[in-house]
Amino acid sequence: MTGEPNLLGDYVRARRELVTPEQAGVPVLGVRRVPGLRREEVAMLAGISVDYYLRLEQGRDRNPSVQVLESLARVLLLDGDATEHLLALGADRPRRRRRRPAKETVPRGVAQLVATLPLPALVEGRYFDVLTANTLATALSPRFTAGANRLRSIFLDPAEQALYPDWEKAAAGMVAGFRRSVGADTDDPRCIELVGELSLASSLFSRLWARHDVVACEGAPKHIDHPQAGGLWLNRERLSVDGAIGQTLVIYHPVPGTDSADGLALLASAARPPVAPPGADQRARAPQG
Repeated sequence: MTGEPNLLGDYVRARRELVTPEQAGVPVLGVRRVPGLRREEVAMLAGISVDYYLRLEQGRDRNPSVQVLESLARVLLLDGDATEHLLALGADRPRRRRRRPAKETVPRGVAQLVATLPLPALVEGRYFDVLTANTLATALSPRFTAGANRLRSIFLDPAEQALYPDWEKAAAGMVAGFRRSVGADTDDPRCIELVGELSLASSLFSRLWARHDVVACEGAPKHIDHPQAGGLWLNRERLSVDGAIGQTLVIYHPVPGTDSADGLALLASAARPPVAPPGADQRARAPQG
């Protein structure tokens, strides 16, 4: 076990520190020196011994039963996504030597679909890299372009932050979605590289990453304050790409007949390349003189 990351222990400790005694129904007596619940309080509420719980946090026992994990999830007030994440961290699976993952390639048909959709659309990979995007997506955000990383953009690019009226909330949701996406593979070289870079560059990212929040990235309405099109309320849909593990097709669409639909239409018109007048191509190729 020496040298291996203590993912399960780190997770339960982080979540323990976020649950207040009042939330857990624990009487508060005297001055408390630790944030959240004490280890012995978690153990008592979960129906396990303090020594066993301590072994879990310290990484000396990494494969508790499902019943123990579900009890801890109840005490730590975990929702469905967070409970699923906890169960995955406690699953008994052999550790393997990590190699840098192969380059993510978008299936040809999906790339063609993205290019022809009349809505902002992009494909992002497991680590929130933009793998392909259409012209309207790039018009919605210049950071929606192949080669960009959405985590880097929202934490390091002021122009991207300005698109979201509450960008810190948007950033928190993205970090929680990223942790859900990588799951137990936080020791993957790509994940280590990205988390290390952002932890050094952004104190907000560092704080959010330490919380161990987990949430599924699902369809949801998004408010975007666009510098040309104004305020846009767009529904964001996220669809898994068949045959490409970890890839997600992301599409933004407005409710028809709304101001947001008009704003997006205006943005699409501005992003559309100018149409050459009839015969322009032939005139350009005609011999001169």
